[in-house]
Amino acid sequence: MDILKEEFEIIKQRIKDKPEGSYVAYLTTADKKTPINKICEKVGEEATETILAAKDQDKQELIYESADLIFHILVLLANNGIEYEELMEEFERRRK
Repeated sequence: MDILKEEFEIIKQRIKDKPEGSYVAYLTTADKKTPINKICEKVGEEATETILAAKDQDKQELIYESADLIFHILVLLANNGIEYEELMEEFERRRK
């Protein structure tokens, strides 16, 4: 199993179980903000930070921020009931 798939499965489990202290549980639990708002804000924030790292040509920061962005996109997908395989199928479809 690849590491992104493993991470996605952990995210799904944390969304389901909502373990105390889990960042994913925090993002996917309503409080003053809805889960979708919290997640989308983080995706936007991480996308901006990724862009800035790329513009600054800071390789290590670009790697770090890209990982943050991908993580939050995985949370967004899982929270919306999208399976990892569906994402991979879309990538496969685009290769043709």
